Amino acid sequence: MDRRQFCKTSLAAGMAAAYPMLAACGKKADTSIPAVSLDGASMELGKAAINELQDAVSGTVMLSGHPQYDTARKIWNGMHDKRPALIVRPSGTQDVVHAVEFARDNNLLLAVKGGGHSWPGKSTCDGGLMLDLGGSMNTVNVDRDARVARANGGALLNALDSAALEKGLVTTAGVVSHTGVGGFTLGGGFGRLNRKFGLTIDNLLGAEIVTADGKVRYVSADEESDLFWALRGGGGNFGVVTRFDYRLHDFDRNVLSGMIVWPIDQARDVLEFYGDWYRGLSRDLYVGPAMMTMPEGGSVIAMEVVYAGDDPAAGEKEMAPLRAIGTPMDDGIKMQDYMVMQTQEDESFGHGVRSYAKNGMVREITGELVDQLLDSFRPDPRLAVFTHTAGGAVKDVGELDTAFPHRNAETMIIVGGGWMDPADDESAMASAREWFSELEPYTGGYYDNIEFEGDESVKRNYGPNYARLRAIKGQVDPGNLFRMNSNIEPA
Repeated sequence: MDRRQFCKTSLAAGMAAAYPMLAACGKKADTSIPAVSLDGASMELGKAAINELQDAVSGTVMLSGHPQYDTARKIWNGMHDKRPALIVRPSGTQDVVHAVEFARDNNLLLAVKGGGHSWPGKSTCDGGLMLDLGGSMNTVNVDRDARVARANGGALLNALDSAALEKGLVTTAGVVSHTGVGGFTLGGGFGRLNRKFGLTIDNLLGAEIVTADGKVRYVSADEESDLFWALRGGGGNFGVVTRFDYRLHDFDRNVLSGMIVWPIDQARDVLEFYGDWYRGLSRDLYVGPAMMTMPEGGSVIAMEVVYAGDDPAAGEKEMAPLRAIGTPMDDGIKMQDYMVMQTQEDESFGHGVRSYAKNGMVREITGELVDQLLDSFRPDPRLAVFTHTAGGAVKDVGELDTAFPHRNAETMIIVGGGWMDPADDESAMASAREWFSELEPYTGGYYDNIEFEGDESVKRNYGPNYARLRAIKGQVDPGNLFRMNSNIEPA
């Protein structure tokens, strides 16, 4: 039976009625429950197996009817409303081992939730086991002397930023602070400091991971280096990362940063200037354009700016030509706490928003691309076109040196957005796909953390890294237990 069709019909509809006797925390199962296997077939989990898992796990095992089940099963993107057969919230690494072994031994579909920010919804599933690291495994500890942050797999980027900044340190983190460190890092890790410090994976010193055989491994450049290579850009294909160790950099959190906003009729002037100007940017300067329509009406082009250099006067001088373009509606660039920028999109991309996105990597911002950005723009308040500037330190790493293959991209283009009404789902997604299709010829490959329909093009996206990724997958996950991702088939 096709898994998606099965989950949409009998299983998902019948689960809630199957578990009323399991609502109390810690109560033993007295019946088997319906579930979904790795290959999408319907199956049952026996009560003895469920009770054995409950006995083994010191954290929480939840089934439908548990008072925390409906909260735990939710993820950030409101479009994904799925019902796992059971949810495990581990208290530590050994609980993760038990959950992985349980899923493997029972041939059970497994989804791993860190912060729950999988845009395409792959951190949850219908009928399988959701392993939710965000309950107890969400702390970050910073060693100031060693300049290292140690983040549990369920920690959020806000915790990583905050803990490091308190010690006068930082690493590259993403642009929405309630994103989990796990999926974000494993996909590569773009952020507002990547031009200066590289991608998040370039600052990953090591990781503790539970692989499909239940083994706890520590991987780094010196220990299991092949697996460490694969984790840096290969997504969640290789196991459950229970701890990330990040390199930190000295950083003054009071930075020159903000937004400049122009009316949309000045977009050509802004983009044509940017298309020439970005080539000479220093590594200290991150700047990227976006075009959008405001909820109250009226479209704009905006430029987000963060200057991470030591001398704000140098930053003022470098960005002066940008601030002189056209007649801005607003120029909010000023000295302010770095966390102002790091949290400014948290509300727009808040929990429960229904969201969809398409993206592609761009090696050069040409005049033709600028024309297409302007011609394809749609004044739809649900959607926008964003960019994320790369280059700088991102290019210092070779395309084969980590699993992440897009080192030579100068920027990323994303068409996406959010809405609250489920009735908008189909029309908004169709519009986003159509919009991006006009830009796609100027792109090559995609950023896996955002892409919805990337599974069929995984081989092409990883390019020369794909064969090595398949070989490593075959060594550590030959049964493809970790398949809720842009899946790499084991060799």
